[in-house]
Amino acid sequence: MAEAAPQHLALPSGLLELCALLGPSRDSLRGPDQVREQMSLKNGVSRPSALDPEVLSIFVPPFVTKEDSQMAGAPCVTPSKTRRRSFRKKRDKPKTEPWKGLPPEDVSVPNGVDLLALPQLCFPGGVYMASEPREDCVHFLVLTDVCGNRTYGVVAQYYRPLHDESCFYNGKAHWEPSWPTAGAAGCFIPFAVCVVSKLPYYNALKDCLSCRVTSTHSKKRTWPAPQHPTSPAPPCSLLTHLKLCKDFEVDNHIKDFAAKLSLIPSPPPGPLHLIFNMKPLQIVFPSRADPESPLIDLDLHLPLLCFRPEKVLQILTCLLTEQRIVFFSSNWALLPLVAECFLAYLHPLQWQHTFVPVLSHQMLDFVMAPTSFLMGCHLDHFEEVSKEADGLILINIDNGSVTCSNDEDVDVPDIPLLAAQTFIQRVQSLQLHHELDLAHLGTSTDLNEGRTRRRAWQQRLNCQVQQVALHLLFSIFREVKNHLNYEHRVFNSEEFLKTRAPGDQQFYRQVLDTYMFHSFLKARLSGRMDAFAQMDLHMQSEEDRFNGMLASPRRPTIEKMASRKSSPLHVAHRRMVVSMPNLQDITIPELPARNSSLRKVDASECSSGSTVLSVTPKPTYTFKIPEIHFPLVSQCVQAYYSDCVALLSKAMSLLAPDSSVLLARYFYLRGAVHLMHGQLLDALLDFQSLYKTDIRIFPADLVRRMVGSLSGPQRAQAERVPELRRLISEVVDKPGEAPKPDDRVKNFELPRKHMQLDDFVKRVQESGIVKDTSIIHRLFEALTVGHQKQIDPETFKDFYNCWKEAEAEAQEVSLPLSVMEHLDKNECVYKLSSSVKTNHGVGKIAMTQKRLFLLTEGRPGYVEISTFRNIEEVRSTTVAFLLLRIPTLKIKMASKKEVFEANLKTECDLWHLMVKEMWAGKKLADDHKDPQYVQQALTHVLLMDAVVGTLQSSSAVYAASKLSYFDKMKSEMPLTVPKTTSETLKHRINPSAGETFPHAVDVLLYTPGHLDPAEKVEDAHPKLWCALNEGKVTVFDASSWTIYQHCFKVGTSKLNCMVMAEQNQVWVGSEDSVIYIINIHSMSCNKQLTDHRSSVTDLVVQNGTPSKVYSCSRDGTILAWNVSTLRVTSRFQLPGGRLSSISLHDGCLWCCTGNSIVVVTSNGLLCQELKISENVGDICTSFLSLQLLPEQEQLWAACAGFNSIYVWSLKDLTQRPQAVHLQDCSEVSCMITVKQQIWVGGTGLSQGKSKGKIYVIDAERKTVEKELVAHMDTVKALCSAEDRYVLSGSGGGEGKIAIWKVE
Repeated sequence: MAEAAPQHLALPSGLLELCALLGPSRDSLRGPDQVREQMSLKNGVSRPSALDPEVLSIFVPPFVTKEDSQMAGAPCVTPSKTRRRSFRKKRDKPKTEPWKGLPPEDVSVPNGVDLLALPQLCFPGGVYMASEPREDCVHFLVLTDVCGNRTYGVVAQYYRPLHDESCFYNGKAHWEPSWPTAGAAGCFIPFAVCVVSKLPYYNALKDCLSCRVTSTHSKKRTWPAPQHPTSPAPPCSLLTHLKLCKDFEVDNHIKDFAAKLSLIPSPPPGPLHLIFNMKPLQIVFPSRADPESPLIDLDLHLPLLCFRPEKVLQILTCLLTEQRIVFFSSNWALLPLVAECFLAYLHPLQWQHTFVPVLSHQMLDFVMAPTSFLMGCHLDHFEEVSKEADGLILINIDNGSVTCSNDEDVDVPDIPLLAAQTFIQRVQSLQLHHELDLAHLGTSTDLNEGRTRRRAWQQRLNCQVQQVALHLLFSIFREVKNHLNYEHRVFNSEEFLKTRAPGDQQFYRQVLDTYMFHSFLKARLSGRMDAFAQMDLHMQSEEDRFNGMLASPRRPTIEKMASRKSSPLHVAHRRMVVSMPNLQDITIPELPARNSSLRKVDASECSSGSTVLSVTPKPTYTFKIPEIHFPLVSQCVQAYYSDCVALLSKAMSLLAPDSSVLLARYFYLRGAVHLMHGQLLDALLDFQSLYKTDIRIFPADLVRRMVGSLSGPQRAQAERVPELRRLISEVVDKPGEAPKPDDRVKNFELPRKHMQLDDFVKRVQESGIVKDTSIIHRLFEALTVGHQKQIDPETFKDFYNCWKEAEAEAQEVSLPLSVMEHLDKNECVYKLSSSVKTNHGVGKIAMTQKRLFLLTEGRPGYVEISTFRNIEEVRSTTVAFLLLRIPTLKIKMASKKEVFEANLKTECDLWHLMVKEMWAGKKLADDHKDPQYVQQALTHVLLMDAVVGTLQSSSAVYAASKLSYFDKMKSEMPLTVPKTTSETLKHRINPSAGETFPHAVDVLLYTPGHLDPAEKVEDAHPKLWCALNEGKVTVFDASSWTIYQHCFKVGTSKLNCMVMAEQNQVWVGSEDSVIYIINIHSMSCNKQLTDHRSSVTDLVVQNGTPSKVYSCSRDGTILAWNVSTLRVTSRFQLPGGRLSSISLHDGCLWCCTGNSIVVVTSNGLLCQELKISENVGDICTSFLSLQLLPEQEQLWAACAGFNSIYVWSLKDLTQRPQAVHLQDCSEVSCMITVKQQIWVGGTGLSQGKSKGKIYVIDAERKTVEKELVAHMDTVKALCSAEDRYVLSGSGGGEGKIAIWKVE
């Protein structure tokens, strides 16, 4: 391949994007006469006309390049001539065409900065001369480019004094400094310094503009002698320098200031903040908490000081409904700060529309825009804006009011009542005043100590405010997930709205139609682990986790039913949800009065007993950037970079072994500094280390551009370094990424054309009724009995409405407390018959997942009919009544002689089907110790009911019988579970619950509880980790066998092995040759080890200090890892490849390589080799896996294609092995050691069919003790839980996990 010219590498943007000096244009000030005219107007009645501002100078990094010092004989002496990186508006050519806002070609202005608008934004109130010195002031800007990318500006305005005899812009005279005293001529001109950054460092950059500066040009200053020689010298802040220095020195001071900021790298997301010393202040540049969070460098409680909590809620409602909003204040600085706070409250929702928090008086016509926007104006323009524009929300920061323009009533609904009340309570309990926090402390004489104390207080308060706002959003949108279909990316908005309270529906209707909410849905469907998702995980109750395992539709539990008994509001709400027969007969109780839009909320309605959320900010750390020495020639800058690298390297060397989070941030910073230093290979090495330490902050695009910029020799040098070669292969040489999948969110709609089977499956899944593909196939058969195998839109609509009406009826069920006392708290009423006559009186038959009971009429009472487990026989018959034969359901119980009879009339056949299906499902659940059978039977029953309601014909019950799956299974092909299997089996769980089809369980790992003091008490339970296909991992709480974390992704390939390392990490080896490391506390995978070049097949942990993990891959490579540093401590290659597993024994690694078992030292030296051809026979086969039993001194191995396990004595491996025959076994797939037993999983015959079987072998006697029929599909994975239980995972035909008792 011909060598390509290296690309030009644009350095990553640091802190500074641009620095500019702005002031009046030369056309505004042509001479002293105009100055006197302006000042006379100022001192008279008339208001002087505004001067025209313009950009006078621009300073854009980098300010120093390598060429700077090539002409200098000695380092750090005299600045050399460089390529121009700044622009100064020339003053010696007054007749030339004025500059139209475009800088010279050699000054590259960042895309997000509009130089035409910048002067107006820096002087939003206009440019006016002053007769007296004015106080310096600061305000803030947000600049947005056409793509919506934002840059942020901090503007410092100051006034320069002038003598009367000064001439302006004549090319000869210059600005004469003058002390701002009463003796001055009385002419002060406003100027502004604007610092623009890609990051919203409001507080930090404001502090920078307030600090002293050290300049290479300070010795050239000639200060005028003060009137009193003993007076102290003035403070040397940047603005003071600019006021007092000579005209030709202004640019030099600003350039030196900008050059300092440009050398400060931006910190990566995480707990590491940067500190830079700009005397007398220590400036802190905070980082964002994580890649999904915004950077916060402002006081988030500002809106809570300006507005009452009720008004804050109104403003948040306006944002959530995407109104046209204008903030007003007499303080320009407050406009962006308050607006940014409100946007921070919305996180992780994001404002998608125009955001211009500062409008100059020339820009007021922007508020006439017809689309949603968020803007800010000076309070002087309030009346003008209010009268000229319609439909605006006008927010006065100064007096805390929220009104509408032209006194119109804009349709802004209220936030849901319960969420609003909770928010108000929590806000009222916040401590918003720092002075109260300082009351018990002495006065600090150290400026930076006081600032540090204030910063810590503000950090705690910001964290509390963020949590209060997040809890508000969470309470509003928590149940959205229940109406999402992740496979087809569908949101059923209508069904979601039906579950909202009547007074809240208008709010949700408006919010659901916004861009903001649409993006929020995209993030949910894409599985983004942002703050909302993390809170959802943290707030999950045991019931939520239990519901995550249910295949059947959800119904309100008895516990929830009891909790809502006292709320008539809830009953009215539920009854208004779905149109049902006789709805007009229901009397709606009077609802609590709601507050109309933009009206005062009575805070007295809220109880004051709530306290603020207990929130502890995550610990943060700081890194102090070294001093920057002047003059800023290349040698000095290179010395600064070297100091940075040295300090970062020292900090890394002092880290504790478990400080990988900080280590990753140091790698990032050192890589960035190396890059700025021009040391590309060192930068790539740091980014390679970062890649495996925390991939979340890995700058993939930057690394790709770095590699593209390497010259031929540099690329060849990088390829010679193994780590860099792998990085280049991983990041650069990968095939092009697949086209981005369609991430649109579809709203559920009923079909409009006939559906074949595949389309019907998709539509049902989208509706949220059922996900299981096999059940939907049965439903299709039921709905098409006697018809062509397609379903018309009307039939689907009728079925959908029947299902939803039945769902609403179940939500309506309200049982008396005397009845609920007889039921378990997690039982749900799934079906209620009409009122019927029974041999126990008149009443309604109720069905739960556990039992049938009679809800008697008159005085409501409870009569238990039977649990499904206790049923012995179910018959549908008729009884004579006068001349009629009345259909009757008879149920015989095993524990009672009396038969229950119910005259169900037209409902009899349907109830007969339903009870038999539930009975069969319960029988299967008991036999197989699998509660999923009951859940699946419930789904069949509810679908039967909907099918009968849809078809309403004589054949409806026959059609519904197509869903009687378990009853047919019980009668046609009864499956008896062998006694040994039944006695050993304890429970079954389904990691594929809620999926459209079962997934194979490839790997299982059990981790004990209370692993780490850092783990929360409620999360410190033992866990079961299940690796499913395509990189999916599901985590169960092993104390309750409920889902703890449902299906998060670890790559996209099959996972082969898992181990726990150092009690807080789970290492996962993948078919894609990557080792993924999961943090068990955050349930996130941020680290990847990419040193293998082939599929990672096994992992084994060697405990010690430091602990090690050995990994092997199919190509025969074995790597030893230091768990703390994630570095490879040794590597070696076994010849022949086909390496499938490794075990650690007596300091040696026992490696299963297919045709042999190789024993090597930890350094790769060969100790022994056991060849399969010399021990098993001449048949072509290979080793599959091995187990070592040190106490018995035995080696157990399984071979492909053999139905025996072979046992060698470790004393003499040359002897032929002893074979343990496995009866009816056709394939061995996995093997583990538990106590003195060998558990072997595979495939074998049972009752003439191929099943997944487990053989339990006594290691001492070498005999099969138990033969367990484990699964419908092959046993793919085995693991031990504290030697008390063994867990087995099956193939994709079943996809379940069985839990076995160890004896």
